[in-house]
Amino acid sequence: MEIKPYLEEQRRLVEEHLARFMLPAEDDFARLIEAMRYSLFVGGKRVRPILCLAAARAVAGDSSPDKQVMPVACAMECIHTYSLIHDDLPAMDNDDLRRGKPTNHKVFGEAEAILAGDGLLTYAFELLSDPAVSDLPADVRLRICHTIARAAGPLGMVGGQSLDMANEGREIPYELLRTIHRSKTGALITAAVEAGGIAAGADRDQLADLTTYGNAIGLAFQIVDDLLNVESTTEQLGKTAGSDADAGKATYPALFGLEKSRTMAREAVATAIGALESFGDSAEPLRALATYIVERKR
Repeated sequence: MEIKPYLEEQRRLVEEHLARFMLPAEDDFARLIEAMRYSLFVGGKRVRPILCLAAARAVAGDSSPDKQVMPVACAMECIHTYSLIHDDLPAMDNDDLRRGKPTNHKVFGEAEAILAGDGLLTYAFELLSDPAVSDLPADVRLRICHTIARAAGPLGMVGGQSLDMANEGREIPYELLRTIHRSKTGALITAAVEAGGIAAGADRDQLADLTTYGNAIGLAFQIVDDLLNVESTTEQLGKTAGSDADAGKATYPALFGLEKSRTMAREAVATAIGALESFGDSAEPLRALATYIVERKR
C-alpha cells in the first residue's frame, strides 16, 4: 500500500478529533490550556494514535469500532505530547526546538510548561475513562487505562527517561541500553498497539502477536531516532541535531556504529512484520507502518 497518503489521511482524521476533544483556551484556565494546545497542535506525525487505530482495524476488519477507539488514540497523543514537553525542559534534555518550533518552556516559561505536560497526561485519562466520550464497555476502558498507565509510568516511559538521564556520559552494556529504549520509547508505542487491539476485542493470541509487533517497531523506532540524530540536520529533524552526542547519551550508533545499528533496525522490522502472519489484509497498514518507521527521514 502507499503509506504516505495513508499517513496523511489518518493524521488529518486524528487532528480533527483532537480538536474536537481538546479543551478550549478560555476563562480562568486559558493560559494553561493554551500551553497544552500549543504543543499538541504544533505538528507531528501522530504515529502512536495511527498505530492504535490500525491495530483495532487489523483485529476487527471492516467492523472496526473507529468511533470508540478514537478517544483512545487521541489520549495516546496527549500522553506522548506531555512527554515531549517535559523531555525538552532545561532540567532534562534542554532543547529549544521541537517540530521546528520553539519548545513549550521557551514560549510559556518552565513552570507553565511543566503544568501543561501534567495537564495533558491527566486529561488523557479523563478521555480514556469518560463514558460520555466513548461507549466502550467499562471493563474494556479499565483494561486500556491499566495498559497505558503501566507503559507511561515508573516501569515504562518515565522509568526509561530516569535511566537515560542517570546514565548520561557513561559507558553502559547493551542490556541496559535496550532496557532504557524499550521503556523510554518502546513501551508507549507497544501500548498504543495493544490498546487498539483491546478496544477491538482481540483474543489472547491476537494480542500476543500485537505485543510482539509493538515491541519490535518500538525498538526500530528508537534505533532510527538515534541514527537520525547523528545523520540529519536540525532543519530536517525539527529539533536539535547531534544533541545525543553532546549530552553523552547512550545510543545504538554510539555502542554499535551506524551500519550495525541500521541492520538491527531492519531486523526488528522483519520481526514486527513476521508477528502479523496470523492477520490478513486488514493488517496491511501495520506492515506498511513498520517499513515506514525504518525508512523515515525525520
